[in-house]
Amino acid sequence: MVDDKGKNMKCLTFFLMLPETVKNRSKKSSKKGNSSSSSSSSKLPPVCYEIITLKTKKKKKMAADIFPRKKPANPNTTAVQQYHQQNLNNNNTIPAPNWQGLYPTIRERNAVMFNNDLMADVHFVVGPPGGTQRLPGHKYVLAVGSSVFHAMFYGELAEDKDEIRIPDVEPAAFLAMLKYIYCDEIDLAADTVLATLYAAKKYIVPHLARACVNFLETSLSAKNACVLLSQSCLFEEPDLTQRCWEVIDAQAELALKSEGFCDIDFQTLESILRRETLNAKEIVVFEAALNWAEVECQRQDLPVSIENKRKVLGKALYLIRIPTMALDDFANGAAQSGVLTLNETNDIFLWYTAAKKPELEFVSNARKGLVPQRCHRFQSCAYRSNQWRYRGRCDSIQFAVDKRVFIAGFGLYGSSCGSAEYSAKIELKRQGVILGQNLSKYFSDGSSNTFPVWFEYPVQIEPDTFYTASVILDGNELSYFGQEGMTEVQCGKVTVQFQCSSDSTNGTGVQGGQIPELIFYA
Repeated sequence: MVDDKGKNMKCLTFFLMLPETVKNRSKKSSKKGNSSSSSSSSKLPPVCYEIITLKTKKKKKMAADIFPRKKPANPNTTAVQQYHQQNLNNNNTIPAPNWQGLYPTIRERNAVMFNNDLMADVHFVVGPPGGTQRLPGHKYVLAVGSSVFHAMFYGELAEDKDEIRIPDVEPAAFLAMLKYIYCDEIDLAADTVLATLYAAKKYIVPHLARACVNFLETSLSAKNACVLLSQSCLFEEPDLTQRCWEVIDAQAELALKSEGFCDIDFQTLESILRRETLNAKEIVVFEAALNWAEVECQRQDLPVSIENKRKVLGKALYLIRIPTMALDDFANGAAQSGVLTLNETNDIFLWYTAAKKPELEFVSNARKGLVPQRCHRFQSCAYRSNQWRYRGRCDSIQFAVDKRVFIAGFGLYGSSCGSAEYSAKIELKRQGVILGQNLSKYFSDGSSNTFPVWFEYPVQIEPDTFYTASVILDGNELSYFGQEGMTEVQCGKVTVQFQCSSDSTNGTGVQGGQIPELIFYA
């Protein structure tokens, strides 16, 4: 049939028994009570039906289109999400007899079963002894979400158990995995993400595992890089391992001084001590190894003594490049630590002073470290008799990168009137928060070269976010300044964009001024 607009319509026909017909039929049937049921039914008049036709468009609609969602009380939280939060805390059953009608999509109805005893056909006792939690599950849903669960419940060797014990997974991590399987939602937290990654790997839930790795990469810092390096090797995640090495290399001293360094396993310790590109003083490496040894003694229930520290370090001690330390660092540090034998101490002193050097078990070649890159944003520089002056005012510029880098310092211009010494307070901020700062001095020889000023530790810079680089100089009033500034500079594999900063009160901007260089590791 065709509607009034000329569009093709599809007819749905329903046959409804009219009330009047039913009533009349009932009366006639009662008058013939002496007749048998079979004969009376054969003589009954035909039943009348009213034909009702519903017009619908040919295009099919999904359930979500037919039943629009009701607006939740909280605009930021749906009713299903609120229910999920309840289920995270305890198991609930649905009191409403027609709860299925409350949720328009199969995804939402499926999500109601998350951590719910309703229709549960299996239970998991999750966690180590003394910290277990009993969680309900539904075999069909679990099998659809994980090949391991499929084999467990429907495979050839499937066991029909009502309760399954999982002592090696934390309850919070198991719940996070179940929430992904039931609700198609990823809910990660910093304190449980590693345990969730373990669960996702164990039960072969690859998309959740990938989300865990992405979470770890974005939260990676010098404080947790060593622990994550150890875990990434355990979970066989090469991309995460590479990211960890980038942070450890560039911010080695911060990483080695972190509490997490003492939590790594012996194999990871050896790999870090072997690292050729470790950007740290060797005395810092030595002290970090001793801190690790002290904690390892406690893990092995050994008395914390010099002998036991050396025992747990084993041959890893010789991976520390003690002969490459500054003489003062060795004399005041390693030589007096008690970890070295008397012969080792004497031989290393001879290594520093004697023409004929003794053979050592320690690695005697200095680490190569990282080579800093320089991003120069001006095409030329100049000086004038009335520029560039410094009277406590701030020179500032904003920049953003397309890859993670580590800012080690700035390159600055010096005096245009001969040799001079400058005092520089450098600062790096993100949205007003200071990430790094340092007060130091540098000597200018009167040339138009740039002179490096370093932060105490390299500062990690995330991509696609603008940071503010600032400097306040005190020294010779007249200096060189940059001209013909560029808004975008390609430096190796890193693209750097520049824009003016509102913090700049001394004239520095994109087109000209101070801070001609960013010095970074990538």
